[in-house]
Amino acid sequence: MSQSSFSRPARLRRSVLSVPAINRRALEKLDSLDCDAVIFDLEDSVSPEKKAEARDNLRRFFAATPLSGKERIIRINALSSNFGADDLDLVQALEPDAVLLPKVDEPQDVIDVSDRLAEADASESLRIWAMIETPRGILNAASIAEAGRTSGSRLDCFVVGLNDLRKETGVLPQPGRAYLVPWLMQVVLAVSAYGLEALDSVFNDFKDMEAFDAECGQGAAMGFFGKMLIHPSQIEAANRHFGPDATAIAEAEAIIGAFAAPNAADLNVVDLGGRMVERLHLVQAERLVHKARLIAARHHPSTRSG
Repeated sequence: MSQSSFSRPARLRRSVLSVPAINRRALEKLDSLDCDAVIFDLEDSVSPEKKAEARDNLRRFFAATPLSGKERIIRINALSSNFGADDLDLVQALEPDAVLLPKVDEPQDVIDVSDRLAEADASESLRIWAMIETPRGILNAASIAEAGRTSGSRLDCFVVGLNDLRKETGVLPQPGRAYLVPWLMQVVLAVSAYGLEALDSVFNDFKDMEAFDAECGQGAAMGFFGKMLIHPSQIEAANRHFGPDATAIAEAEAIIGAFAAPNAADLNVVDLGGRMVERLHLVQAERLVHKARLIAARHHPSTRSG
């Protein structure tokens, strides 16, 4: 297996909605939304005097609402802050699918949390996501991703945070993100090299659906697996752009069928309607079809395989 081989279970992360843990009304609506995952935010969207209340909200919510079919992630405050330790204790108690670390600058930021979770005998299913939102985080993206390949690592996913990155670099929020594209692609390259996934940054103007739609298309073309969202109105476009369309599914199924033919068992290249297709495309096709099946199972539970 190559170092870049994808070895973790495939998850749907087309639309990842961030919700302030202090907002109880927003929490109550989550079960009815068609997002793939939810980030429960204890960091930027919660003021210091409301941190304890936000943690209490999550305790009640997790006890009452299973959020079946949605990945659950809790974004904590930095461990160096006055709130990080209590946040991590909450994560261990609630056992979400992942903990999202803010402003990850270097591999040690991930390793420290992995070690704390291991010392606390946290479930192996509890993964780590990393916010890449600082100049140092971008510069160290590859070494941070490489840390995800070490024994015992829980690292699964990067989430790009452009608001903080723009603030620290002075890059203006312009349509097309021309001056940010090289940094975005650096993140995609890093996760691709080490078998992780990356989510594109939030789009702040949730009323400008035309611009959001364009940015989703751009993010999908770059290779991001999905997008972090700030409003339910953004879910549909994210699901559409980061999910496979009918044409792509049909082509993937044709590739799988071509390599399944008896005469293709020992071939690394097959002729598919006059186009030469390599076996590496078979791996991509199988992932795409699996993703399509996960989407179908979300909407039609009877289609789930055992």
